Amino acid sequence: MKRVLEAARLAPSWKNLQCWRFIVVCSEESKNGILTAIPDANPGKKAIATAPVAIVLCADPQSSGVMGDRYYYLVDSGIAMEHLVLAASAEGLGTCWIGVFDENIVKSALAIPVGWRVVAMTPLGYPDQESSPRPRKKINEIVFREKWNSNF
Repeated sequence: MKRVLEAARLAPSWKNLQCWRFIVVCSEESKNGILTAIPDANPGKKAIATAPVAIVLCADPQSSGVMGDRYYYLVDSGIAMEHLVLAASAEGLGTCWIGVFDENIVKSALAIPVGWRVVAMTPLGYPDQESSPRPRKKINEIVFREKWNSNF
């Protein structure tokens, strides 16, 4: 887990402000607190319930930048979480980005300070079963050369 968190720590951020924080949730009490924030229809709820660890990503909007209508705490924390997800995968661990939850319940359950935002959470653990690769679009469907819709 330390290598996974170290990968997140090394993520780039706007002006190197590193506005994110991660809460590693291991106790059943804390996990139950965040589980109440996730809708029952969200498949991530079962993953959080059964994983040995949940990681909650928080960010301080005041410690990041705003340019026009872009709030960089969302970009910066997203990059950090993706570093975590990729590192976890490299270690053979499973994750599931969860972004639908009642933020106030999570903040209360984990004593997150006023002003901080809960951006996402993920379970972290070894998968119960081997998953098959999901279908991906072809490279020429998502990458263009010079202009929109010109073949790569």
